[in-house]
Amino acid sequence: MSTNISSDYISEIVGEAKPVPLVLPVSPRIDHADHIIKTALDGHMKLAADHVLHPEMRGRLTETISSLIRRLSLLFEDELSFKENLEKNKLEKIIIKRYRIYDTLLELLWNLIGIEKKWARLSDEEVEKSIEAITYALGEWEKQEKEKLGSSVILRYTIDSQLNKMKLVNKGNSMVAWMAMEIEKELKDEKLVESYTQAIRKIVKKNFYYVAYKESLCKFGNDYALGLRWLRHLGYVQVSTNPPLAAIAYDDDPSLWESFKEYARENLMSEHPEWFKEPEKYVDAIAMEATRFALLDNFYVFRIPFVLSKYHDGLVSYQLNPLIADNIEKSVAAAREFAQRLESTLAVYDSYLFWGYDEPYEKGRPNLVIKVAAAYPASIEITRRLNEIGIGQNITLSYTVAQEVIAGVAALEGMARAIKKGILPTQTYDTNMGGRLEDHLRESIATSFLLKAIEPLDLEKREKILDNLASKLNLRGENLLELKKKNIREKIEFLTSKRILGGNLLNPAYIEALMETGAYINKEELIRMLSSFDNALKLSGTFIAQRVYEILFSPWNRQKWLEYLVKNFSISKNDAEFIIDRLDLLPASKRKPIDTLLALSGRNITNTEFPNHQLDVVREAMKEGFKIEDYTETIMQNLDESQLKILLSIEDFVKAYEASPELNQLLEKAEIKMNYGNRGIQTEEWPSYGPCAKTLDEFTKAYLNFRSKVLNVIKELK
Repeated sequence: MSTNISSDYISEIVGEAKPVPLVLPVSPRIDHADHIIKTALDGHMKLAADHVLHPEMRGRLTETISSLIRRLSLLFEDELSFKENLEKNKLEKIIIKRYRIYDTLLELLWNLIGIEKKWARLSDEEVEKSIEAITYALGEWEKQEKEKLGSSVILRYTIDSQLNKMKLVNKGNSMVAWMAMEIEKELKDEKLVESYTQAIRKIVKKNFYYVAYKESLCKFGNDYALGLRWLRHLGYVQVSTNPPLAAIAYDDDPSLWESFKEYARENLMSEHPEWFKEPEKYVDAIAMEATRFALLDNFYVFRIPFVLSKYHDGLVSYQLNPLIADNIEKSVAAAREFAQRLESTLAVYDSYLFWGYDEPYEKGRPNLVIKVAAAYPASIEITRRLNEIGIGQNITLSYTVAQEVIAGVAALEGMARAIKKGILPTQTYDTNMGGRLEDHLRESIATSFLLKAIEPLDLEKREKILDNLASKLNLRGENLLELKKKNIREKIEFLTSKRILGGNLLNPAYIEALMETGAYINKEELIRMLSSFDNALKLSGTFIAQRVYEILFSPWNRQKWLEYLVKNFSISKNDAEFIIDRLDLLPASKRKPIDTLLALSGRNITNTEFPNHQLDVVREAMKEGFKIEDYTETIMQNLDESQLKILLSIEDFVKAYEASPELNQLLEKAEIKMNYGNRGIQTEEWPSYGPCAKTLDEFTKAYLNFRSKVLNVIKELK
């Protein structure tokens, strides 16, 4: 037969080859190399590659890789020396086998070059020997393919497949996609494997996040549901997800919908026939399962750091149904159900991942944190109760010092109760949504300036100015129709929203509108005033993050919280230290590189990043003169007090920055006597606070939209 095998043909064959389901008990294996081969050939290549990442592999890695390559050499021997009449099904089996082995070995290279070797405590010497052996063996098979097929088409397809998956992240606008494109530039057809390995080394070792994590500058997480494996290689240890982000994962990778449909047909129809009889009745349960399905790979990717760190890192955030976020009993019950459902799946996965190792003793414990909406007072008790049973949280929709400290202390109290029962607590994240606070404050200022300037004018003049602004902002279609239905105040709020104005106080159309009102005579002075507010707003989220960090984790307050836990829960100081180490501030919703660079610490901070924001940070770090050592412990560095003075003239910033009466009562119990103010937002006001209300509305709409899509899929299958 012809040896002209196209990548499209390989893609078709590989796509049709479904993995063998993981089941218990694990089928017989002789040793680690045999286990890797069998797992890979069953279609679980990433799982097979991750198997070597274990401390018990230290001192045995080169021996295991040697055995692996020897057996694969026998497996591959002369199989490409086929005759013209080779049967089609034999060729397809060869393609599938080679693709799966290549993919496993290339993933092994990523693992050994990346930060994972540090987690597994593998020695540099055995890692380098293993990389050399894998690269050489793949190079030999590359030559074999060229001799027999005219080109290394199967190997090239495998590498392209890895890079193309990287490019899917955020539709290409991401650091991971950029990494793929940079690696592609380095590939050489005459030395494909060697150039791919060198390119991986180059792109990983110079990456800001890899260096920052390796040097213990800070920890990082991903605010997105795709691209986790490549981020893990850089040292990422957390992913924040929710149903809307799961929906984006389905949108970015449409094949996920087809996979979910297949999963629903093969599993859900028999397990939950009632879902298909009355899908509307069970729509929230179905949406939960669709989210779990989309996130499963995230849980798998982070099993290594989660287990090896004793549940300190490698967490995946899952957001509960926002429609029950204010209900303690329903939220706790839903979290329990999700955790139990997940544990049964992960127990099977762990049995393969850790086959042949003595540890861990406990398999299947979910690397799960539940997103709890601090927009509701109920979040305090939900956080406390979930931590008490060993389920960590990502405390979210939190913008203020009061929210973050009160909820954070509730998490510590729940962990203390868990310790008393002998339960090892899971990491919890205390989110600071600084970017969304900044957006809200900028919208509020833009609205207030225009509203105040336009107030003295008659109705006709007001309408004219707003019509001109709408025209200059290029309002069209539905947006224009929506504007016409609103009163004057609503029109101003609409036109100054981030969605329309673009979050820019210096938008020329906005400045012209202010000048048209006659309230400002000197345009240059107006621009200077707006610029001063804009510059201050850029630090608003960081000021909040710094104050939360100071209250909870600064050396002078940390000791107070240790004493508080020891005194109130009768635990040892070591247990109290352990608990506080399990709570991280999580700066989130970044808008610019300084949002990351000014919130770094080697202790009690994990920065979570959007894919495009990661790229912005990496590019910032590549600029001439950037020195990473200048950003050590920036969370404790003093910011410009003049900027804080400007921010304190904004009522909603004061509510976010100062302590509330309830928080001051808590600080008094902990004997923290520093003055953090008393005008912060009170607990019962959380749901109505501007950014809380906006984000709740946005997340709820996004959840309902995703739920509707999932419902349509079930109806289609029905």
